[in-house]
Amino acid sequence: MTEAAAELPVPPEQAGAAFGDRFADAVRYAELLADAGVRRGLIGPREVPRLWERHLLNCAVLSEVIDREVSVCDVGSGAGLPGIPLALARPDLEITLLEPLLRRTTFLEEVVKLLGLENVRVVRGRAEEVLGKLPPVDVVTARAVAPLERLAGWGLPLLRPHGEMAVLKGDTAEEELKAARAALGRLGAVDATIVQVGEGIVEPLSTVVRVVVGESPGGVRAATRRAKAARASRPPRNAGGRRRR
Repeated sequence: MTEAAAELPVPPEQAGAAFGDRFADAVRYAELLADAGVRRGLIGPREVPRLWERHLLNCAVLSEVIDREVSVCDVGSGAGLPGIPLALARPDLEITLLEPLLRRTTFLEEVVKLLGLENVRVVRGRAEEVLGKLPPVDVVTARAVAPLERLAGWGLPLLRPHGEMAVLKGDTAEEELKAARAALGRLGAVDATIVQVGEGIVEPLSTVVRVVVGESPGGVRAATRRAKAARASRPPRNAGGRRRR
């Protein structure tokens, strides 16, 4: 056990309510973050004493705004936040952890295997690279990845029509949303709101920015990129005009 891992606090009472039957797995995940996560530089050692309140529970309550049995892509998943706590709290969800860095995807794959998360898969890549290669999802999530305007440019194109991006934000949520509204419109958004979640679980409440798209997720440019990716994935035609198989 590392010195940082020794600082991991006892799980708070609220963790049982947040994770239910997967509480033991949530404890194991916290231990992995406090040990291997710190050693590999995925989280800072100063975060260990507040892993439960600031990280695991803060992410788990995102489930309050996500419908049942939908597909989710966690963009820039990092050490698995919010994707893994969300998967533990909501086993009905099909979750893709999207992360470009190898050392992080290696850690994520180990966690998924150790915890037996059959509803989770890990994909290495950037959002703009997988557009048109991964099936569109119902919900895109993210936490501490980028300002809202930039994040929307990555996340909204991954949605199906009428899907939603639900991202955890801090005190700058209102300011970011105000600055991003024009860009969100160009990216196909039809509604954007800020909600507070986690009553009885976290204090202060977690802030979530919800962005709903219409018929064209990501706007015109994303539609063009999806079409280009679809053409590139088709088998080439032979001399007779038929596609090779």
